[in-house]
Amino acid sequence: MDRPIDPITEADLEAYVEDQLPVARRIEVEAHLVRHPDEAVRVITDLKIRDELRLALAGPPYVGRSATAEAALRLERGLSRDRFLRQLRKVAAVAVLVGTGWLAHAEFGALRVGEVVASAIPPAYVVDAMQAHRTAEVRAGMASQPAVPRYDPAEIRSATAIGLPPLPEGWSVADVQIFPSTFGPSVEMAIRTEALGTVSLFAVRPGAFDVVPATVAHHGDLAAAYWQMGEVAYALVARADSKELDRAADRLVRALY
Repeated sequence: MDRPIDPITEADLEAYVEDQLPVARRIEVEAHLVRHPDEAVRVITDLKIRDELRLALAGPPYVGRSATAEAALRLERGLSRDRFLRQLRKVAAVAVLVGTGWLAHAEFGALRVGEVVASAIPPAYVVDAMQAHRTAEVRAGMASQPAVPRYDPAEIRSATAIGLPPLPEGWSVADVQIFPSTFGPSVEMAIRTEALGTVSLFAVRPGAFDVVPATVAHHGDLAAAYWQMGEVAYALVARADSKELDRAADRLVRALY
């Protein structure tokens, strides 16, 4: 008989915001939030309030003066929630699409930013992903560094709290490694594809909950399509056309559901 699913309660959400949950339960809460966009927006808001409160109460001694402390208490009571919710409307819209299985994709195309926005500096984990891709290319050319094509997604998730998507048909894994990164352990997969050649799928926990649609960035001869779902961020890196890479990233996003 299957073990009954332990439902996510309000106490779980509060413990999640306060970093009081074990990794396994955090993963369950994150999966719940992806399925419930309204609650995800509320939790993201609480996380921002928590971080701003900590910032207000930290730092040099003068930060702790009475007026600042009173302002921090007002913040803690949620008086700034409306401002945060206005800032999070875009994230909420993306979360709704994610929670419904990206149903709008067929009509509107892949979710991605425009060319002007795409030229902005990408997150730090994208730089790590490109460096990991170049390192994997070096490894592939060394006889003394054998590739490890076999991997256990469940074991990787247990050890790193990083979930990997099922790969599209026709993609074959050439190597899987746990890499160091700016944010701690990451997963680097070297994958052979017919349309894109050899690509890298990089996954890491960047330290903040967010929902980011697939966005393409360039650096030299490399392109990376990156996105974030909950507390795990992904980057698909290749020497390939941006549109092809964006479409491949969209397939991986869908596979995560």
